[in-house]
Order: sequence, then C-alpha cells, then structure tokens
Amino acid sequence: MLFLVLQTYLKLIHIDRYLVKGDFASLYNNVRSCPIATQRSAPSSIERVCHAVELACIWYWKEVLCLQRSAVLACLLRHQGVAAQMVIGAQQVPFKAHAWVEVDGRVVNDAPYVTERYAVLDKC
Repeated sequence: MLFLVLQTYLKLIHIDRYLVKGDFASLYNNVRSCPIATQRSAPSSIERVCHAVELACIWYWKEVLCLQRSAVLACLLRHQGVAAQMVIGAQQVPFKAHAWVEVDGRVVNDAPYVTERYAVLDKC
C-alpha cells in the first residue's frame, strides 16, 4: 500500500504541473491517452486505489481539487487494468464545474448522486 500511495503522490505532482501552467488540454490528453493495462487486477483494487488517492491527497502540500484528484485516480485505475473514465460536468445556476471518476457507469470517488447535480460535458 505504501508503494501505491507514493506512486499516487508522484502522479499528483505530475498532474499539478499542468494545472499550474493552466494547460487543461495537455491534462485532458494525458488522461485520455493513458492506456488500460491488459491484465486486470483484483476487484478490490478499485477501493484500494481510491484509498491510496485519499491518503496521498491528505499529505499533499496544497489543496487537491476534484480535477487533479480525478485525473490521478483515472490513470492509476487504468494502470491496474480497470476501464476508468474521468467525467467532467457542470451545472448552470450557480455555475459550478466538477470532475469525478466512473467505472462501468458507477461513480467511484464521489457521491453517487453527483450525476444528478451536474450535466456531463465529457468523459475521457
């Protein structure tokens, strides 16, 4: 588990570089092009990776927002052989944007009702 948390922490740094530069397109392409491993790990790997992301976010030196957290989680799950998708949504009034991760249409890193609050703009 410690190795997974360290791997997550490094991925948070990697994704944070895109956010600091305001380079959303490269962040999006990074997640979109992240390959899904051919060998799928155990079903418990989704919960294990989600927990590792939560732990790494606690120890990260600055606040981790939903886009960074979701990009990291989607990539790490794909490395585990899970077909995860980062979802970007928005609501109109008041305007808010949000990102979360889904596996087989199920929200894995947020409340299940998030799909009712936000209109999906894109999945990658």
